[in-house]
Amino acid sequence: MLPSLSRRAVAEAIGTAFLLMAVVGSGIMAERLAAGDVALALLANAIATGSALVALILTFAPWSGAHFNPAVTLTLAAAGEMRWRDVAPYVVAQFVGAILGVWLAHRMFDLPVLQWSAHARTGVGQWTGEFVATAGLLLVIESGRRSFPKALPAAISAYITAAYWFTSSTSFANPAVTLARAFTATFAGISPSNVPGFIVAQALGGFAAGALVRWLNAETAA
Repeated sequence: MLPSLSRRAVAEAIGTAFLLMAVVGSGIMAERLAAGDVALALLANAIATGSALVALILTFAPWSGAHFNPAVTLTLAAAGEMRWRDVAPYVVAQFVGAILGVWLAHRMFDLPVLQWSAHARTGVGQWTGEFVATAGLLLVIESGRRSFPKALPAAISAYITAAYWFTSSTSFANPAVTLARAFTATFAGISPSNVPGFIVAQALGGFAAGALVRWLNAETAA
């Protein structure tokens, strides 16, 4: 039996907060220890994020499904895997949890809690990167929940870790993560003015993934 919607939403908020602590906190630590080596800092950031993600999915899946991502929540609702009336509480919880996670990361590293990023991430190349990152993530999830559900947490983690490196945007692939990262002037940040472009690209990637999944499944359903 599923927990109540309020408990599921709280689980989503806490899980998303931990995800952002992993993203931002590991970025701060990596930047401090890498002595200016951006490639080494990105590698450390990617490994820490991917490792945390698999642990968080396994931990919170029994309570909320461990979406941590509005794109995932909307995809599952469109597939009939959750009720549409549950979508808004999940999405609000994800955005709130993401911002709280950023602030907690700042507090842990003795940085000002309230800050804005000046890290420019924009242009067709980066938008394409976010389109690819989000479409790929949702394809992994849609295939995995049908074919390899037990291995899905590891598959998601592996994909995100790799996508840090093969996408030009370093694979945000998550509107809540994108907005929250505007609230940090650290390694993981994104300028607030660049957030809308990323979110539009993510939405388009989500629609493309959904359309492709429906097309691939059409013959099987018939």
